[in-house]
Amino acid sequence: MPHEPTRQRARTNQQPHISPPRPDWMRVRAPSGETYQQLQTLMRTKQLHTVCEEANCPNMGECWGSGTATFLILGDVCTRKCGFCDVKHGHPQDLDWSEAERVAQAVRAMNLQHAVITSVNRDDRRDGGAPVFALIIHKIRSLLPGCSIEVLIPDFKGNLEALHIVMRARPEILNHNVETVPRLFRLVQPQDRFEWAKATLTHAKLLEPDVLTKSGIMVGLGESMEEVKETMRQLRDWGVDIITIGQYLPPSRNHLPLDRYYTLEEFAELKQFGLTIGFQWVESAPLVRSSYHAVEQVRALSRVHQKLYAHNNIHMP
Repeated sequence: MPHEPTRQRARTNQQPHISPPRPDWMRVRAPSGETYQQLQTLMRTKQLHTVCEEANCPNMGECWGSGTATFLILGDVCTRKCGFCDVKHGHPQDLDWSEAERVAQAVRAMNLQHAVITSVNRDDRRDGGAPVFALIIHKIRSLLPGCSIEVLIPDFKGNLEALHIVMRARPEILNHNVETVPRLFRLVQPQDRFEWAKATLTHAKLLEPDVLTKSGIMVGLGESMEEVKETMRQLRDWGVDIITIGQYLPPSRNHLPLDRYYTLEEFAELKQFGLTIGFQWVESAPLVRSSYHAVEQVRALSRVHQKLYAHNNIHMP
């Protein structure tokens, strides 16, 4: 592991790779606007990080322009080095326990209806930083009781005690992304295990059946359509309620190469397939990322989960 955090990745394929030409419908508008600038200033003032910036999300302009963002907690340095990710990796600093208060204050300042909280991996800690997730949930509920909360958590190396800490805080949505199909799992995420993802999602639903569970897949890494559909079937077997499917876009030439762009028709086919096999919500389009349209998901599914919202004092419109 490098002493200084870095975004550099060692290419897994040393042969020259020519990416396919980008379709016209993959063009993204650059971030801009008054709301975007205000939100950027707020994040810097409170010394907060967003996965929108760290991962170079293509939807940052749209989401920030509408006043929403996904908070990145536990620092901005990840202990893992996945082939698709642009977050810095290396040895992280100690946990900042005051981060929870700053995140909650930012959520209140933005008057969010729905807050999304994610993190880097913290394999330097046995609990993976789970207590900070729980603390942030409690702080947000204290400062802005009407705000629903989604947490996009690491796999905690399959540590169910860490998962229990998060689930006891009862977020409205528990999200963990498998990212790719089992055959490519170790190539895409060399330090992860498919079994850890399974343990996280299955036990989350067992621990708190009223909490919506969610996962996401990137396409275009060399998988087949049938492999994507089989992975979707597995996620449904694990009790996952919501799935997001988006196009993989390499952040740089040092990341995993792009195999191909999926067509709009293929994304539509995957959405229909997901609804057919029982997902309550499917987001499937080229620029879909994990927290894209997150507030729409939690509001649309609220009628099915009124018990959880009543317990958490969430007023649904």
